[in-house]
Amino acid sequence: MNKSVFNIQALYDHEDLMINHLKILRKKNINIHEVYSPFPIHNLNKLLELKKTNLSFLSFIYGFIGFFTASILTWYTMIYDWPQNIGGKPSYSWIHNLPSFIPVIFELSIFFSAHFMCITYLFQCKLFPGSTPKNPDPRTTDNMFLIEIHTEENAEKLRNFLKENGAMEVNITKIVQT
Repeated sequence: MNKSVFNIQALYDHEDLMINHLKILRKKNINIHEVYSPFPIHNLNKLLELKKTNLSFLSFIYGFIGFFTASILTWYTMIYDWPQNIGGKPSYSWIHNLPSFIPVIFELSIFFSAHFMCITYLFQCKLFPGSTPKNPDPRTTDNMFLIEIHTEENAEKLRNFLKENGAMEVNITKIVQT
Protein backbone atom coordinates (compact mmCIF):
# COMPACT_ATOMS: atom_id res chain seq x y z
CA MET A 1 0.00 0.00 0.00
CA ASN A 2 1.37 3.40 -0.96
CA LYS A 3 1.51 6.04 1.71
CA SER A 4 1.60 9.72 0.74
CA VAL A 5 4.06 11.96 2.51
CA PHE A 6 4.09 15.67 1.85
CA ASN A 7 7.30 17.66 1.73
CA ILE A 8 6.61 21.23 2.86
CA GLN A 9 9.28 23.88 2.36
CA ALA A 10 8.84 27.23 4.10
CA LEU A 11 11.17 30.04 3.02
CA TYR A 12 12.07 32.95 5.33
CA ASP A 13 14.05 36.13 4.80
CA HIS A 14 15.10 36.71 8.43
CA GLU A 15 16.85 34.45 10.94
CA ASP A 16 14.88 35.54 14.02
CA LEU A 17 11.55 34.98 12.30
CA MET A 18 12.59 31.47 11.32
CA ILE A 19 13.89 30.66 14.84
CA ASN A 20 10.68 31.87 16.47
CA HIS A 21 8.65 29.87 13.99
CA LEU A 22 10.77 26.77 14.66
CA LYS A 23 9.95 27.08 18.36
CA ILE A 24 6.24 27.26 17.56
CA LEU A 25 6.47 24.22 15.28
CA ARG A 26 8.36 22.24 17.95
CA LYS A 27 5.66 23.09 20.54
CA LYS A 28 3.03 21.74 18.12
CA ASN A 29 5.08 18.49 17.74
CA ILE A 30 5.53 18.95 14.01
CA ASN A 31 8.38 16.85 12.64
CA ILE A 32 11.02 19.17 11.16
CA HIS A 33 13.10 17.25 8.65
CA GLU A 34 15.83 19.82 7.91
CA VAL A 35 16.73 23.50 8.21
CA TYR A 36 18.85 25.25 5.56
CA SER A 37 20.71 28.46 6.34
CA PRO A 38 23.42 30.51 4.60
CA PHE A 39 25.43 30.62 7.84
CA PRO A 40 25.62 28.67 11.13
CA ILE A 41 22.93 29.57 13.64
CA HIS A 42 23.80 29.48 17.33
CA ASN A 43 21.91 26.78 19.33
CA LEU A 44 20.01 25.50 16.29
CA ASN A 45 21.17 21.96 17.10
CA LYS A 46 19.62 22.23 20.59
CA LEU A 47 16.40 23.61 19.16
CA LEU A 48 16.15 20.73 16.67
CA GLU A 49 17.35 18.22 19.33
CA LEU A 50 20.11 16.83 17.12
CA LYS A 51 22.45 14.14 18.42
CA LYS A 52 26.09 14.89 19.20
CA THR A 53 28.41 13.70 16.44
CA ASN A 54 31.51 11.51 16.73
CA LEU A 55 33.75 14.10 15.08
CA SER A 56 35.58 15.03 18.30
CA PHE A 57 36.41 11.39 19.01
CA LEU A 58 37.55 10.88 15.42
CA SER A 59 39.75 13.98 15.70
CA PHE A 60 41.49 12.41 18.69
CA ILE A 61 41.95 9.12 16.84
CA TYR A 62 43.39 10.90 13.78
CA GLY A 63 45.76 12.89 15.99
CA PHE A 64 46.88 9.69 17.70
CA ILE A 65 47.55 8.08 14.31
CA GLY A 66 49.63 11.14 13.39
CA PHE A 67 51.53 10.87 16.70
CA PHE A 68 52.23 7.19 16.08
CA THR A 69 53.29 7.82 12.46
CA ALA A 70 55.61 10.66 13.50
CA SER A 71 57.16 8.54 16.23
CA ILE A 72 57.86 5.70 13.80
CA LEU A 73 59.16 8.16 11.19
CA THR A 74 61.60 9.85 13.56
CA TRP A 75 62.82 6.53 14.92
CA TYR A 76 63.30 5.06 11.46
CA THR A 77 65.01 8.06 9.88
CA MET A 78 67.18 9.28 12.77
CA ILE A 79 67.95 6.09 14.73
CA TYR A 80 67.62 3.05 12.46
CA ASP A 81 68.26 4.12 8.85
CA TRP A 82 70.65 7.06 9.11
CA PRO A 83 71.97 7.66 12.64
CA GLN A 84 73.83 10.94 13.02
CA ASN A 85 75.60 12.61 15.90
CA ILE A 86 73.93 16.03 16.06
CA GLY A 87 75.01 18.22 18.93
CA GLY A 88 76.50 15.33 20.86
CA LYS A 89 73.14 13.54 21.26
CA PRO A 90 73.33 9.75 21.19
CA SER A 91 72.24 8.28 17.87
CA TYR A 92 71.40 4.85 19.26
CA SER A 93 68.36 5.75 21.41
CA TRP A 94 65.08 7.32 20.34
CA ILE A 95 64.03 8.19 23.88
CA HIS A 96 67.22 10.17 24.56
CA ASN A 97 66.56 12.25 21.43
CA LEU A 98 62.83 12.71 22.11
CA PRO A 99 63.03 16.45 22.97
CA SER A 100 64.41 17.21 19.51
CA PHE A 101 61.66 15.13 17.86
CA ILE A 102 58.75 16.86 19.64
CA PRO A 103 58.22 19.55 16.95
CA VAL A 104 57.97 16.88 14.23
CA ILE A 105 55.65 14.73 16.32
CA PHE A 106 53.45 17.71 17.20
CA GLU A 107 53.20 18.96 13.61
CA LEU A 108 52.36 15.55 12.16
CA SER A 109 49.72 14.97 14.85
CA ILE A 110 48.04 18.26 13.93
CA PHE A 111 48.49 17.59 10.20
CA PHE A 112 46.83 14.16 10.38
CA SER A 113 44.02 15.40 12.61
CA ALA A 114 43.19 18.44 10.47
CA HIS A 115 43.37 16.77 7.08
CA PHE A 116 41.53 13.59 8.00
CA MET A 117 38.87 15.64 9.82
CA CYS A 118 38.26 17.67 6.66
CA ILE A 119 37.96 14.51 4.60
CA THR A 120 35.65 12.87 7.18
CA TYR A 121 33.45 15.97 7.36
CA LEU A 122 33.14 16.19 3.57
CA PHE A 123 32.15 12.53 3.30
CA GLN A 124 29.77 12.69 6.26
CA CYS A 125 28.01 15.69 4.69
CA LYS A 126 28.14 14.01 1.26
CA LEU A 127 30.14 16.89 -0.21
CA PHE A 128 32.69 14.77 -2.01
CA PRO A 129 33.39 15.42 -5.72
CA GLY A 130 30.60 14.23 -8.00
CA SER A 131 27.86 14.25 -5.37
CA THR A 132 24.55 15.91 -6.08
CA PRO A 133 23.62 18.84 -3.83
CA LYS A 134 20.78 18.19 -1.39
CA ASN A 135 19.93 21.87 -0.98
CA PRO A 136 16.34 22.25 -2.29
CA ASP A 137 16.52 26.00 -2.95
CA PRO A 138 19.70 27.76 -4.11
CA ARG A 139 18.59 31.00 -2.44
CA THR A 140 19.47 29.50 0.96
CA THR A 141 23.16 29.81 0.09
CA ASP A 142 22.82 33.59 -0.25
CA ASN A 143 20.35 35.19 2.15
CA MET A 144 17.28 32.98 2.73
CA PHE A 145 16.36 30.41 5.38
CA LEU A 146 14.33 27.29 4.70
CA ILE A 147 12.46 24.88 6.97
CA GLU A 148 11.70 21.49 5.45
CA ILE A 149 8.87 19.50 7.03
CA HIS A 150 7.73 15.98 6.19
CA THR A 151 4.15 15.24 7.18
CA GLU A 152 1.47 12.69 6.30
CA GLU A 153 -1.64 14.74 6.93
CA ASN A 154 -2.98 18.30 7.01
CA ALA A 155 -0.55 19.67 4.44
CA GLU A 156 -2.86 22.52 3.39
CA LYS A 157 -3.64 23.43 6.99
CA LEU A 158 0.07 23.51 7.80
CA ARG A 159 0.73 25.55 4.66
CA ASN A 160 -1.82 28.17 5.72
CA PHE A 161 -0.36 28.24 9.24
CA LEU A 162 3.15 28.83 7.87
CA LYS A 163 1.98 31.60 5.52
CA GLU A 164 0.05 33.37 8.29
CA ASN A 165 3.08 33.37 10.57
CA GLY A 166 5.50 35.09 8.22
CA ALA A 167 6.82 32.57 5.71
CA MET A 168 7.59 34.26 2.39
CA GLU A 169 6.92 31.15 0.30
CA VAL A 170 5.50 27.74 1.14
CA ASN A 171 5.88 24.92 -1.39
CA ILE A 172 4.27 21.50 -1.07
CA THR A 173 5.42 18.44 -2.99
CA LYS A 174 4.07 14.94 -2.69
CA ILE A 175 6.46 12.08 -1.95
CA VAL A 176 5.09 8.57 -2.56
CA GLN A 177 6.56 5.93 -0.27
CA THR A 178 5.92 2.22 -0.46
